[in-house]
Amino acid sequence: MQGDQYNMYDKQAYLKQIEDVIAKGPYKDDWDSLSAHRTPEWFKEAKFGIFIHWGVYSVPAFGSEWYSRNMYIQGSPEYQHHIDTYGPHKDFGYKDFIPMFKAEKFNAEEWVGLFKKAGAKYVVPVAEHHDGFQMYKSEISHWNAFEMGPGRDVLGELTAEMNKQGLVNGASTHRIEHWFFMGHGKEFESDITDKEKEGDFYWPAMPEGNHQDLFSEPVPTEDFLEDWMIRTCELIDRYQVKELYFDWWIQHSSAKKYLKKIAAYYYNRALEWGEEVHIAYKHDAFMFGTATVDIERGQFSQIQPFVWQTDTAIAKNSWCYTENNEFKEAKNILCDLVDVVSKNGCMLLNVGPKADGTISEEDRKVLLEIGKWLEVNGEAIYGTGIWRVAQEGPTLVEEGQFTDGKDKVFTREDFRFTRKGSCLYAICLSYPKDGKVVIKSLGKQDASHLPKFHGIIKNVEVLGFEEEPVWNRMVEGLVIETKTVCSDKPVVFKIEID
Repeated sequence: MQGDQYNMYDKQAYLKQIEDVIAKGPYKDDWDSLSAHRTPEWFKEAKFGIFIHWGVYSVPAFGSEWYSRNMYIQGSPEYQHHIDTYGPHKDFGYKDFIPMFKAEKFNAEEWVGLFKKAGAKYVVPVAEHHDGFQMYKSEISHWNAFEMGPGRDVLGELTAEMNKQGLVNGASTHRIEHWFFMGHGKEFESDITDKEKEGDFYWPAMPEGNHQDLFSEPVPTEDFLEDWMIRTCELIDRYQVKELYFDWWIQHSSAKKYLKKIAAYYYNRALEWGEEVHIAYKHDAFMFGTATVDIERGQFSQIQPFVWQTDTAIAKNSWCYTENNEFKEAKNILCDLVDVVSKNGCMLLNVGPKADGTISEEDRKVLLEIGKWLEVNGEAIYGTGIWRVAQEGPTLVEEGQFTDGKDKVFTREDFRFTRKGSCLYAICLSYPKDGKVVIKSLGKQDASHLPKFHGIIKNVEVLGFEEEPVWNRMVEGLVIETKTVCSDKPVVFKIEID
């Protein structure tokens, strides 16, 4: 577990570099200055990206990507599974999975090609998860995929392929949670001890406490927070990521000082590169307006005046691949994508590859179905803006995080709206077999009330079908009838406005 970390680079020199970049650039490490940052145009137009959870935790493929924590919690299913499968923790710990993580079938070109076929415009691999194993070549720690396990710069290979195939490259860091993530291993005889030093794989393995408390003890030390900041800046410098995604524990009070420095450093670096970048965050960790709001496994119920992101997964039960994953259907993910885009959001959809570097058939099937739909209907998604209303219909989407576990049941009355140029797109989330729908928001004016829409409709077509729909604007709404249109996925009406 020992890592001669600080012989590899000059820590003080990197800290000075961070301060120098902030001092010389227009962005300073305070909210007032960072508020000048603007959401990238590429992100506003992209709408759909791929998240990747792949790491050492993919070897046991049991429970979830939190295996490295839960296997050390006595009485947990992971704890018992570990003993039954690999033996006592003192003889076989989490670090012993690293040599088993060979990634022998990993092919970055194939992965990125699949994501492109799925219709994704950007990709955000997990660069370092809570377990502390870096999926990239690092000068800061030996515990990385270039020196151990796969023996490859995974993030570097993926980034090169994204650049080659025209997708925007991002990366996520979950490092800050490592402060407490392995701490339970000190509660019994295991390979985690009280002797870990800075630079060791399990360091610092502190008591977990109430990690939901913004002031929970023990508060991360300056050494740990500086290490986290430098690791993040190394990601920024080495891979020039365009989306920097942070997981949840950055809202801890001790992180604020360092978050501001990271953001100022990142935004100034991007100006040097001539690139547009952004940070995705949760739980008000950043001052609103300085970065991009992200909702984990959830959505907003109403249209928002700001661009936001949801990160969700194909699997309902885990972010990484496990042998018991419960996979969503493509049609349900597409309904969520349409809903999110209509409310000014983007969807970051997670895939969890297997330890050998292959992507499961279930994941592939879903991705290719999404891509096939977007190939036909993408004009109603990519580069679109919000309309005056996002939705109509009886089915309300529950607002908040962790709400994606239940499939939503939409009706023929449930529509979502997007717009681009002279066209309004009305997307029916559950198209009826009889082929007749009424879009109430486009109803004709009568004497009793003003309609939501006063414009003149020139033409209506249905994307992906040769049939020309019969349409008539009436008081009750825009009535559209078709005879041959049939789909279990959302159906898009392209409405040309005069």
